[in-house]
Amino acid sequence: MLNAISRRGVVAIILTGLLVTGAYAHHGWSWAEADQIELKGTIRELSMAPPHPTLQVESSTDGMWHVELGNPRQTERSGFVEGSAKAGDEIIVLGNRSLDPNEKRMKAVRITVAGKTYDIYPERIRAGG
Repeated sequence: MLNAISRRGVVAIILTGLLVTGAYAHHGWSWAEADQIELKGTIRELSMAPPHPTLQVESSTDGMWHVELGNPRQTERSGFVEGSAKAGDEIIVLGNRSLDPNEKRMKAVRITVAGKTYDIYPERIRAGG
């Protein structure tokens, strides 16, 4: 019986470690390049659902991009809330793209829709951005 309890404890520790590692990787920036790029396009889809609001943005020169915003509360603090944008709106996104050059994915630090700017991660905006 002690062995069964010990094995369960070890399994629990391993699972906890995996969950913490997964959460860290998801919420970190390690998957993104340090340099920032600007993406101009049209919003094709918008989701305000947790864990991160997302946009599908179609660029006329580069196709469809998956754009992650901050967590829902952080995105809301920037002023970008339900109704701030809709499919069909033109958008400019400043952010960090995926390290994988084959992946059209980026984490937005600033977005501009209809002339209104939303600083999602103001502390991460590079000078001149």
